[in-house]
Amino acid sequence: MTAVDSDPIVWIDGVDVDTAVRVTGSKMGRLSELHLAGANVPDAFSVATSAYRAHVVASGLDTFASEVIDALGPDPAPDAVERASETIRSEFERRPIGEDLAGQIRAAYQELCLRCVEVNVPVAVRSSATGEDSSDASFAGIFDTYLGISGEERVLDAVRRCWASLFTGRALDYRLRRGISHLEMPMAVGVVKLVHARCSGVAFSAHPVTGKRDRVVIEGSWGWGEAVVQGLVTPDHVEVGKTDRRVLRYDVSHKTIVSAFDYSIGAVVEIDMPDNLADRAILDEEEIGEITRAVLKVEEHYGYPVDVEWVLDRHHRPEDSVSIVQARPVTVSEPETGTAPAGWDPVAMAAKHAFGSTSG
Repeated sequence: MTAVDSDPIVWIDGVDVDTAVRVTGSKMGRLSELHLAGANVPDAFSVATSAYRAHVVASGLDTFASEVIDALGPDPAPDAVERASETIRSEFERRPIGEDLAGQIRAAYQELCLRCVEVNVPVAVRSSATGEDSSDASFAGIFDTYLGISGEERVLDAVRRCWASLFTGRALDYRLRRGISHLEMPMAVGVVKLVHARCSGVAFSAHPVTGKRDRVVIEGSWGWGEAVVQGLVTPDHVEVGKTDRRVLRYDVSHKTIVSAFDYSIGAVVEIDMPDNLADRAILDEEEIGEITRAVLKVEEHYGYPVDVEWVLDRHHRPEDSVSIVQARPVTVSEPETGTAPAGWDPVAMAAKHAFGSTSG
């Protein structure tokens, strides 16, 4: 075991490609890889898988979770799985983080504030389980992310809740049906500077429904993605030809709700969309081109189709790069089948691929 393997705190710029995913989980490991590849990613650190393992052993949570799961038996009913999930998650959120680890997380958060030159910098606290974003994306959207967290104690609380989300009903059911132990899937947690989003979304380097690889598909709305995930707003939909970078299609949705940062409570909240933005396209030609370039660079880096979470800062200028906050393989229903089927649902697609499971 290397020093990095045992470090409870791992910075995005302090880990190499060979160990990133192992010690910081799939989401944060890929973010480190993209940083090393030259992508524009926010400052961030991870509470590593080693910290999770140390916490669940010291607190007895690994034994507690195993006893609750073993009591379910070989073929539990869905309501029994949900009750077990609630029991385990409540215990995770109740038992405190040990003072030594809590002190290291506090210190890392203060270092992040220093790097960002901001007091109590708002962050996204993101679950990052090992094996989460494999090629079949089986765990996509199952674990939790908390946006707009500000202050040491709220960060510590969000870390505990992210650990607890390893035991959501969906995650627990998936592992039970496939014989995967929670002990085989430690949870890292990313603490990522929150980019103050003018607009945000996801972009696919292949059509996520049809599998067509001749275009980039962009989905997005004003502000952050929570309003989309909650079904409160339908995102704009853009398709761009890969060869000539020509916009093939731009569907502007009527957007009535926006997820915005509320400084008075230190959280991302949903508010009414200003009337002058409701029917306005979120992206201009230059911004579409920048997102397309960024996505194709990520695809070139990995060598396969990807979907990429992107954020445009509220102060974005033409010479600025779009911020990349997540990337993973694209999963499609049917490859190369032509145009999108009648069942195309941009809200469901964004919830599954773009923003994962978000809360708080």
